[in-house]
Amino acid sequence: MRITVMTEGEQIISLDVDPQETVENVKALLEVETRVPLQQQQLLYSGREMRNVEKLSALGVKDEDLVMMVSNATSSTSTNDLSFNPDGSAVNPTAFQQHIRGDSNMMTQLFQTDPELAQALLGNDLNRLQDLLRERNRQRSQLRRQQDEELALLYADPFDVEAQKKIEAAIRQKGIDENWAAALEHNPEAFARVVMLYVDMEVNGVPLKAFVDSGAQSTIISKSCAERCGYVFCIIFTLFLCASAIEFLDNLFAILLRLLDQRYKGIAHGVGQSEILGRIHVAPIKIGSIFYPCSFLVLDSPNMEFLFGLDMLRKHQCIIDLNENVLRVGGGEVSVPFLQEKDIPSRFLDEEKYSKQASSSGTAVTTDKSNTVPAGGQSSGATPGGAAQGADFEAKVAKLAELGFGREAAVQALKLFNGNEEQAAGFLFG
Repeated sequence: MRITVMTEGEQIISLDVDPQETVENVKALLEVETRVPLQQQQLLYSGREMRNVEKLSALGVKDEDLVMMVSNATSSTSTNDLSFNPDGSAVNPTAFQQHIRGDSNMMTQLFQTDPELAQALLGNDLNRLQDLLRERNRQRSQLRRQQDEELALLYADPFDVEAQKKIEAAIRQKGIDENWAAALEHNPEAFARVVMLYVDMEVNGVPLKAFVDSGAQSTIISKSCAERCGYVFCIIFTLFLCASAIEFLDNLFAILLRLLDQRYKGIAHGVGQSEILGRIHVAPIKIGSIFYPCSFLVLDSPNMEFLFGLDMLRKHQCIIDLNENVLRVGGGEVSVPFLQEKDIPSRFLDEEKYSKQASSSGTAVTTDKSNTVPAGGQSSGATPGGAAQGADFEAKVAKLAELGFGREAAVQALKLFNGNEEQAAGFLFG
């Protein structure tokens, strides 16, 4: 249909428009014809103002109808209020916010393209809005700078070494960006947070959230957790072995005194390092409904509690079944589910990196120089200057290295047992 628009200067303009056209689109056509910015236009039909979001048919506009266009009296002020500072922030954030809020089409587009900015416009925090506008301006500036650099490279001297380096870097970055975009589309799970594997266990009747870590060489318990469990790990195990309750009571106090073997003091090296206070050689842990014998290294590490390492995973023939999301123990006689994220204490989720630092996946380096030979151990006749001297010691290190152990681990194990090759090998395998 055709409508006639009369301006304040009595200029008459004929427009061919669709009845379903919005007033905002009509203003855009008039901006081309009259050079009057869309924001400064005010259209009147039958004495009533036509709002941007309304359609001509809804307002009752018919073919050959007359529409008046007047200039908004506050247009100059509004234009200034809607301008931006050099850093991208709005000169008048309140006016800018109200203006965008009043344009439903623009708000719809913002919710699709930039929901964060749309939420800020609907909120009441103007500081947040200003920060987002500055950030968007910075991003646009960076994008323009990258485009300018790419354009400059197209016209760069092909024999310029520096230009060739920049071209190579741009090609490599483009490949990275394409790979990232492909991952977002085809493998979005790769960007999600991975929750580590935890299961419920009991030590001496005390429930624990055990961190299952096949990358840790040894099973570890923290000093604080051991104290909470009362250092009485062998009570149930001793009940199985003792002939009577009286024998159990007679042995209980001795068990408590000699439970922590301090001959195994040292330093656990992993991502970080922690002090090894000693070793508890045997204690029953309850997995599901069955008790299993287990040994621990006790670490002075306040940021982890209990780590079920590779040594016990191998000993009890455990299977980490990620298809069924369970840990199978004893070749499948017991299956316990891995905990969901909601069941894992938040402090564990925040401190998983500390569990890795406490992991003994590296080398246990002995630091207790006053008692390096375990009770009943035999000396290999090393020189007084220490076991680390002479070709004989290097030959023993080489033999242990052939078994698959690192040189540093072999050296420290030999030092621990004063050069006894068999005891060192047993320690490394254990």
